[in-house]
Amino acid sequence: MTEGIRVGRVEDVPEGGAVVVDRSVAGTGDDVAVFHDEGEFFALDDTCTHQEASLAEGWVEDGEVECPLHAARFSLRTGEALSLPAVRGARCHRVEVRDGEVWLLPGEPCPAQA
Repeated sequence: MTEGIRVGRVEDVPEGGAVVVDRSVAGTGDDVAVFHDEGEFFALDDTCTHQEASLAEGWVEDGEVECPLHAARFSLRTGEALSLPAVRGARCHRVEVRDGEVWLLPGEPCPAQA
């Protein structure tokens, strides 16, 4: 297991919100949005697969994020596209909480995909 990237303390990621880890830090092709929903943490590539929009700026609720541009919805657990106009899912990354801190493990599959 890789150590990962420290995102911050649990309280640094607002409930129902997200923080963005820059692609240069994550070592990925896209920025990564780390979401906090109902006490759980999830990470997806930040750019909506339908059109250029930040998913971190979307509406987070019930295990889903809704794109702020055209309302496409994605599963936070798997990245699966749940509604049109998106037809392709967003890449999902593993997130762990260790001693009250949120860690991103970019490129490692989400637990739901493992």
